[in-house]
Amino acid sequence: MDPYVSLFVGMFTTLLAIINPLEAIPVFLGLMQGKTADEQRRVAIRACFYAVLLMFFFLIFGNLLLRLFEVPMSMIRVVGGVILMRIGFELFAPSPGGGMIPQGNQQGQDVAFIPMAMPIMFGPGAIATVMGLTSTIKESEHVLLSFLVVALAIVATMTVTCLSLIYSKAIMHKVGPQGIDAATRIVGFFVAAMGVGLIFHGIVEFLQSYGVLVGHPA
Repeated sequence: MDPYVSLFVGMFTTLLAIINPLEAIPVFLGLMQGKTADEQRRVAIRACFYAVLLMFFFLIFGNLLLRLFEVPMSMIRVVGGVILMRIGFELFAPSPGGGMIPQGNQQGQDVAFIPMAMPIMFGPGAIATVMGLTSTIKESEHVLLSFLVVALAIVATMTVTCLSLIYSKAIMHKVGPQGIDAATRIVGFFVAAMGVGLIFHGIVEFLQSYGVLVGHPA
């Protein structure tokens, strides 16, 4: 498979699994209680637009921030892996008390940025994923092309998420709470597996940087 196609597919599937639009649907509907379809559509579009801006900010300035604070990329991968693994476990076995996002929208409160864009769509897992991609782009032979591929994957992910929120009522009616719960648990398993993979590659890269292991990380 072409490396740029692999980069796009990997970024798209990872972000989509972390954001998990199906899990965001019940929260979105709860926050949008009493709102018209037009209002729900506007909030969904704004929320996804804010999330895209946040992703591009970390994608562009992520490597600069790492250099500024002198944080090695291997440590970012380990920390990101721990975060992803924790999120995956929480998705696979959610707590009985439910999530941290309150249900219902207070009069006049704009929920497009908080909590929808952050932390629902752009939380610790998405931050770790985007920050980890800065090394992939930097190590690529064609940096600009890699950046465009990742940018396209981000836009594609948020387009799918936005459509899921716009048609959230229809999706909820078709899939139902049990279907969303089952899909969320399956996604949680794979997110946890991705987290373990990030931890493993981060540790290997760290050991290689100190000459403990010989070779290049995969």
